[in-house]
This record gives sequence, C-alpha cells and structure tokens, in this order.
Amino acid sequence: MRNRVGVIGGGAAGMTAALAAAAGGAQVTLLEGNERLGKKILSTGNGKCNLGNEKLDPEEYYTGSPKLLEKCLRRFGTEETLAFFQGMGLMTVSRRGYLYPLCQQASAVLDVLRYGVAARGIDVVTECKAERLGRDRETGKLRVSGSGKVFTFDKVILACGGCAAPKTGSDGSGYRLAQQLGHSLVPVVPALVQLRCREDYFKAVAGVRTDALLTVLHQGRRAAEERGELLLTDYGLSGIPVFQLSRVVNYILLEDGSRKSCGVGENRGVEIRINLFPDYAEDAFLKLMEDRKRNLLQGQRTVEEFFAGMLHKKLMLLFIRLAGLKPGESAAGADQGKMVQVYRLCRNWCVHAIGSNSYDNAQVCAGGVPLEEVTDDLESKKVPGVYFAGEILDVDGKCGGYNLQWAWCSGHLAGRAAAGKWKKEIH
Repeated sequence: MRNRVGVIGGGAAGMTAALAAAAGGAQVTLLEGNERLGKKILSTGNGKCNLGNEKLDPEEYYTGSPKLLEKCLRRFGTEETLAFFQGMGLMTVSRRGYLYPLCQQASAVLDVLRYGVAARGIDVVTECKAERLGRDRETGKLRVSGSGKVFTFDKVILACGGCAAPKTGSDGSGYRLAQQLGHSLVPVVPALVQLRCREDYFKAVAGVRTDALLTVLHQGRRAAEERGELLLTDYGLSGIPVFQLSRVVNYILLEDGSRKSCGVGENRGVEIRINLFPDYAEDAFLKLMEDRKRNLLQGQRTVEEFFAGMLHKKLMLLFIRLAGLKPGESAAGADQGKMVQVYRLCRNWCVHAIGSNSYDNAQVCAGGVPLEEVTDDLESKKVPGVYFAGEILDVDGKCGGYNLQWAWCSGHLAGRAAAGKWKKEIH
C-alpha cells in the first residue's frame, strides 16, 4: 500500500512538495483553493519569474532560526533548483546573478510545474479550501476537511502561503490551520512593500526616481540600511531599497503600536534618513558646496537657478521650500544659512513612515510558524506527520529570487521527507 500524502496549497512550494513526495513513491493529492494551480507565480519578477539567485546567502533572509535555515539551503540550494527545473525542460539564464527562465516568462515556470504534476499522476483538487486539519482518534490518520469535502492522509504538507497578494489565494488560512494544531505564530506583517509617510508634500515629487541610501532609525540607533533606486510616490516611498526595509519598519511600527496601546510614548512614525549623494564623503560634499558657491553665486541667479543641475528639479524645489527659501529670490541676497540647509537636505532628508501599503501590494509577508517548532525536515514537533513549506514558515527573503528559492527548497525537503519517512516506518 502506497503512502498517502496530502499537500494543502498549490503554489510554488506546494507543487514542489507534491512533486518531491510523488518522486519518493507516495500517492499524492494536491488541494488548491483557486480554480487553478500556481496563480501567484505568474506575477513574480514582474511577470518574468526571478526563480533564484546564484548568490544564495542565508544573510539575505530573515528568520528566528538562521542555523536551521542555513542547513536547509545547503541541502537544496541554487544548483539543486537549476537541476530541478532543467529536469522538467525549463531553460534558464543568469542576469547579474539573478536566475530567470530563458524565455523571460513566468508562465513557462508554471507550465513545467503543472505538466510535471500531471506526469507524476498527482491528484489535483481545485476550488477546495481546507478549513480543518486534525488527527482522527480512531484511525490515527490526518483528516482534512473543507469546501464540503473530507480527505484522509498519512502525511500532510501545509504549503498554503501567507497573507501577501490575497487575490491570488494567500488569505492567511494556513496560519489558522497551524494554530489548530497548537503551533504559535511570529507576528505577521507585510514585507517587500511600499511605505506610506507622514509628510504631506510627497505629491510634489511623485514619480521621481533617484539613487539613494536609506537608513532606518529606531530609538536613535540605525536599525537597517539599504541603497538603490528610490521611487517617490504621492504617499511616500517605493523602489527596491524601500521594499528591503519595509519589514523592519513594519515590525518597529508594530512594537511602537503595542507600546502606545499600553500608554507608553506616542507613535509618530519610523524615521528614515535619505542620502541622495551616497557616493560623496562629508569632506567631498563640503568641497562641492564651496565650488558651487565660488562659481555660481555671482550675477543674477535666482535660488532655483543656483541649485539647478544637482538633483531632479522637483526635489530641489521641494528642498528650497523646506529650507524656507523662495525659488525666485536672489541667490546672492538669500539667507546663506538657509542655502546651506538645502545642501543638508540633499544628504540628510528625514521622513517618517507611518505604515505600509496593505497585503494586496506586498510581495511576501514576514512572520509565521517559527522554525523552532519544526524538525530539520520541516516536520511539526507538535503533530508528527504534518510538514510545512513556503511562506507559512517564519522565513522571508530580500528581493532577488530568495523567496522563490525558499519555496523550492522547503517544498522539496518537506515532500521528500513526507514520502521518505513513511518508507523508513514500513521497513
């Protein structure tokens, strides 16, 4: 008799887990709440699916158990991911270390996974949302029920995602199933998402893109720092460096919100300092100021004309106003202290994040089932026979293919273990 493995969630981690379990000889049933598998994969990497990264460094991830994460990534890393997809016929390419399908289509990644599921004889049940998971007292089997259906399995893999992009089916239901089993949760917040700011002047600079170094400060100390192309929006900040910082900001806001609810302090937002001249050391920037003063402060230049050519015009006009100057006033006759303040804003522009966009806009979410509550094979320590894979676990990575790499890695390890452990028990 073949081992029966149920996989809840037909996304990246779920399909990988199902394929790994089937390859291990198990009879696999894949339960998916949507009308078809892998809906979220189509939107990854702006439709190109950044499926991994040649620089697979555990430091590119956040988790409460970095040692276990590192052990998992050693067992199924970039080489294994490439072999996995190439074995299903997908041709890949590396662009600056970022791995993509050669055709640059996320749909190709989904196609080979779906074809693989069909070829392995995996039973797929769509439009089936799992609502209850527990052990049958009489048979000892694991019982899954939902959408008017009941299934019985020897092993179950929970791979139903987190809360990010709920329109694709990630509605947090996996967390509820985990809690039914007695698991705890690291608080869940949106990650890889835009930040909303307290300041009311962002509409004036919306659409501006510029290289910047962003530093998150908490209680006067640097909490995180990222550099890259900053995109200014009408409500605040976006772009890759903002995405990388968003989970840090959201956890600070969560902590400060708790403090505020306890009557401790006032939540005025998280301070973010923006340096728009990150390649200039302090002395080099001071020399720049002196050179511009010597060369440009002659004649009839206005303040706007004096600062022209430094940064985007919208930004310079904003900084001129924030410094208390008028764009049309004479640069030579302007308050020189305020002129210096314009320069300071270029390297030390302080804004305050009061939140992020919702899970609808988030690429992933941070938090979930702690790795401390699972084994090296990602099996539940509380309910043997239940495994976890993907975003439901407390692992989230930075931009660059790291989150999909975790999906392939955790899915493979959980699926292989669900099939392999059964074989050991039979022998």
